[in-house]
Amino acid sequence: MIRGIRSNNFLFTPKLIEQAYDLIRDEIHETPILTSKSLNEIYGAELFFKCENFQKTGSFKIRGATYSVKSLRSSEKTKGVVTHSSGNHAQALAYAASQSGVTANIVMPENAPAVKSNAVQKYGGLITFCPPTLEDRENYTEKIVALKGSKLIHPYNQPNTIIGQATVAFESFKQLEQLPDILITPVGGGGLLSGSILSVQFFSPRTTIFAAEPAGANDAFRSLQSNELVPSTNPSTICDGLLTSLGEYTWPLIRDYTQEIVQVTDNEVIRSLKEVFQYLKIIIEPSCATVLAAIKKIENQTAGKRVLLILSGGNIEVEKVFNLKPKDHS
Repeated sequence: MIRGIRSNNFLFTPKLIEQAYDLIRDEIHETPILTSKSLNEIYGAELFFKCENFQKTGSFKIRGATYSVKSLRSSEKTKGVVTHSSGNHAQALAYAASQSGVTANIVMPENAPAVKSNAVQKYGGLITFCPPTLEDRENYTEKIVALKGSKLIHPYNQPNTIIGQATVAFESFKQLEQLPDILITPVGGGGLLSGSILSVQFFSPRTTIFAAEPAGANDAFRSLQSNELVPSTNPSTICDGLLTSLGEYTWPLIRDYTQEIVQVTDNEVIRSLKEVFQYLKIIIEPSCATVLAAIKKIENQTAGKRVLLILSGGNIEVEKVFNLKPKDHS
C-alpha cells in the first residue's frame, strides 16, 4: 500500500481516510450500490451505481462537511463556519454544523436552485446571496471571515474536505465483493474526484480513474489537456453542481492520477437521466448523470469491465428536470 500522497504540501495518508470514516460513519448513511441487468446489457459492462443521492442532505457532500466540522477545535466552533456553495455543500455544512451546535454562514449564488437554498435555511444555515461568479463567491466569503472570524470550510479545495469525500470510494470498496476495474466520478471543483483518487491509490490501485465533465463547463478537461490549471470562465450547463474551478489541492491529484476527463453534452446528460429513472427507478441530479453519459465515450475501455459509478446527489428541482428535452440539433 502507498504510504502517502502529497498535494500542495499536504500529505494525504491511508490512515487519515480510515480515521475519517470511523469518525463520521455514525453521522452518515452507508449508501447502497445498485445494479441493473438492463443497463449492463445496454452498455456492455458490469455497472455498479454508488447511490449518494440517498445520503443525508441528498449528496456525498455531507461526508466532507461532517469530517471538517468534527475536526474543529473548540475555539473555532464558537466562531462558526462559513462556505460558498451552489447548493449541495451548503446544505451539507448547514446540517453538519447544526448537529454540532455550530453556526453556519453560507454564501450562495443568487441563481442557486430554490430546492437547495430552501434546504439550507431548513437546516439552520444563514444565507448571504451573491452574484453567480466564483470571484464574488470568494469575496463575499472573505468578508464574513474578516467580520466574524468564522472558519472557512471550503466545498472542495481543502484537505479535510477531500479526506471526507474519499470515504465514498473507501466505503464502496468495502461493499463490493470484487474491486472495480474502473471508477467514474463527476468533476466540478474536484473534491469527490480527488478523494476517489486517494482511495483508489491507497486501497484499490488496480482501479483506473475517469471523470465526467459537462462540455459547457470543461475547465478540468482543458487543464488536463494543457497540463496546467485552467480556470472556469462563463460555464453554461444544466449540471449546476459542476460549475466551479479546480483548486491547488485538487488539481495536482487530478493531473497525476486521472486517466481521462470525459466531456459530455447536456443532451447526453438528459438521456442518461432518463435511463437512470427508467432502469434504476431513482432520482438523481443532472451533475451525476454525467458518469453514465461518459461510458458511451469510452466504451472501448469499459467493455466487459466492472465499473463503479458514483451518483453524487439527488437534489433537483423536479418540475425543471421532468420538463427537460434534448434539443433537435444534437
